[in-house]
Amino acid sequence: MSSAPRVPGTILVSVFPAAPGGGNPAPIVPDARGLTGEAMRLIAAHHGHESAFVLPPVDSASADRRFRFFVPAHEMEMCGHASLGAAWLLRRRGEAPGATLHIETLSGPVRAIFMDDTVELTQPAGRAAAVADLAPILTALGITAADLADAPVLNATTSRIKTLIPLRDVARLHALAPDPGAVRAACEAIGSTGLYPYVLANSASAHARQFPQNSGYPEDAATGIAATALYAGLCTLGAAPLVLTVRQGEAMGRPSEIFVRRGPDGTGLRLSGRVELLDEVTHP
Repeated sequence: MSSAPRVPGTILVSVFPAAPGGGNPAPIVPDARGLTGEAMRLIAAHHGHESAFVLPPVDSASADRRFRFFVPAHEMEMCGHASLGAAWLLRRRGEAPGATLHIETLSGPVRAIFMDDTVELTQPAGRAAAVADLAPILTALGITAADLADAPVLNATTSRIKTLIPLRDVARLHALAPDPGAVRAACEAIGSTGLYPYVLANSASAHARQFPQNSGYPEDAATGIAATALYAGLCTLGAAPLVLTVRQGEAMGRPSEIFVRRGPDGTGLRLSGRVELLDEVTHP
């Protein structure tokens, strides 16, 4: 475990939990002023999870806060579940009293929209394109073309490119045990930041798993940005429902539930799900 600086008041939340023990943990530092980027990375490495760091905005005329995101290995442009967790925490602490929180991120501006106990995070409508060379993906996941459902493999993105891999059944999805090195090689070959195999349970719900390219851990329990990429991919295929429910983390014993829908203006997407407080921690 990496040595992290002492930062009192780091808050641990779980985002997208569908049952006790579910969701994706996210350490949040609600006041990260004075921390260097390397210090932030060490905090993420200490916890072993994607972490969010809240800072004053660069442009206070257009944003209320700036969020930075780190995984154990590096900084990320955007993290859906950590953004939701940080916005929810600021609201809970009375530090986001308005109906909307305008947030600067490296991937561009996003908004957290508060409705009662619900937080929705805006994302662009996204785009998707077919992946021509499937060999690295099949090798990485240990599957054959016969395991694929009758839909194209897509590189899709709203913030970061995720590779959407349609499988025929949930049992095959949950049996996947890819080698992280093979996943990294496949992602590098196809220009992706993670493999996102999924199974459509029906027209409005899917089961999925996320194997990141190079985050410092082999799998995510819940990945908001991949879920929005899946919605963007389904839009490309003309198969997106009004609200898509994505169930992730089941194979890890961390059941998670993510919701994605079109925004009311029709120009972007909205990401949402439950958030719960786990603990307030300090670093040894």
